[in-house]
Amino acid sequence: MRSLARWTALVLTAALFLLPFAVLVAKGWPALADVFTYKEIPFARSLLNSTVVAIAQTVGQVVLCSLAGYGLARIPYRHAGKVLYAIVATLMVPTAVTFVPSFVVVSSLGWLSDLRGLVVPGLFSAVNVFFFRQYFLDFPVPLEEAGRLDGLSRWGVYWRVVVPNSTAFLAAIAVIDFIGSWNQFLWPLVIAQDSSTWTVQVALSGLLTAQNPKTTLLFAAATVSILPIILVFTVLQRYLVRGISETGLGGQ
Repeated sequence: MRSLARWTALVLTAALFLLPFAVLVAKGWPALADVFTYKEIPFARSLLNSTVVAIAQTVGQVVLCSLAGYGLARIPYRHAGKVLYAIVATLMVPTAVTFVPSFVVVSSLGWLSDLRGLVVPGLFSAVNVFFFRQYFLDFPVPLEEAGRLDGLSRWGVYWRVVVPNSTAFLAAIAVIDFIGSWNQFLWPLVIAQDSSTWTVQVALSGLLTAQNPKTTLLFAAATVSILPIILVFTVLQRYLVRGISETGLGGQ
């Protein structure tokens, strides 16, 4: 009886979560082809821009933050603790405080309406550095020592020993970073002032205006925009679950 009640609750909960998506697809499906031919919104271009930005930022964060985390965890340096505290301290600074200075820097570099202005500011994350450091602190030291005995440099140990044995955690971070990058709105809205550099979220906002809302096209565009996230999550789901369970990101 308890099993039946549990399954009933799970089915009802799943139905509640899936209902908005079902409505989204049902309303948007008839206009799916029209989204890519609508002249006022370059939706195909925005999908390409979002893909480039999300992939570049995901790869950049995984590489740079993992290197920083590994260095703080393994390289002997008397100021490593201070560096870590400085990085973590940046998390206490509200995004609204750094938004204008970041815009001024990007503008002075001539990166407005440029993919570099969208990608570069998001290549590093203090949160990811902290997570990587905590993960590498628990990484088996004997594996690294075996690599050093085989003549590998510190970089060789990282690239040929640590990375291959950390795929689950790397994938977990990559999924989170990709979804976060794909769903960015405010920064691309300010930086991508030309429609040729719009991301998908900015394009979606362009379909919903007070003067002439395109509700059906918006549903169709939203349906298309969630497909890459579903694809990434489906492909990396097993790594994501394993990475969270192994590293304690789930609060265990």
